[in-house]
Amino acid sequence: MAFPLPRGITPPEISFLAEMEMVTIVPRQRLEGLELLGGPISPLIPPRRTPVPLWLALLLKRQRRANILPPPWLHPESLSLILDTETQHQDYKHAFSPPPPLPGQPNMRERGQRPIARPRYTPEGQRYYRTPPFLPQNVARDQAFDDGEPPTLPFHWLEVGTMLLDVASDDVVDPDQTRRLLKELREVRSAKIRSGVDLLEDAATAGGGVALTGVGAMEIGEGRGFISGVVDGLRRIGASKEQARREQMAEATANGGYDATQDDDDDMEF
Repeated sequence: MAFPLPRGITPPEISFLAEMEMVTIVPRQRLEGLELLGGPISPLIPPRRTPVPLWLALLLKRQRRANILPPPWLHPESLSLILDTETQHQDYKHAFSPPPPLPGQPNMRERGQRPIARPRYTPEGQRYYRTPPFLPQNVARDQAFDDGEPPTLPFHWLEVGTMLLDVASDDVVDPDQTRRLLKELREVRSAKIRSGVDLLEDAATAGGGVALTGVGAMEIGEGRGFISGVVDGLRRIGASKEQARREQMAEATANGGYDATQDDDDDMEF
């Protein structure tokens, strides 16, 4: 008898989806263009930078046919700034650093402006908006981050960073320090998820939700069991307390009720 799969998407499936993220490579030899399900890939001409899916970049890297340019957030300087924001900034003491803006959303410098969404259309004419991993959040740029714009972590930051450090560590700036910063950042953010029991209790009792803005895909996948278990346990506790309260009220009503006892006390005082 096979064991039932856990609810939700599993970490290996999350890593599989993260391989569809677009990264930038510098090919070492000419290769013809490819027709992929995610769209066509232009011919690879050295030393022209070309965005390709992560799985293809890792394959070419293993075959020594290309080098991978790390995304701007996977630099020690950027990771140090994000770690300082997570640990020292008062606004994010119990929250997470803001994620990169989606297409059409204003960034930090454009905050207050009206967002202008840019939809896309399917061959059938249906409108849709791109979401990770179909956003260029991991492609290389000339600068680590724009002037005045703090670095941000994409939705698949943990998966992309781990894969690049495992396969293309020679393309990453100071891989040992980068690996250490990623580990510290993961521990800090995991501690924030586990310390949010009070918010989970409020969500379970009030019937609301918990804001997970800025939480990555792998963090959600790993914390799904903990979060769902805490919420289910709190709901059972709340249901048992409510049942005990109703039984107490029913017993008090059967014995004469609270109002009758209160009236007797009022008469004695009078």
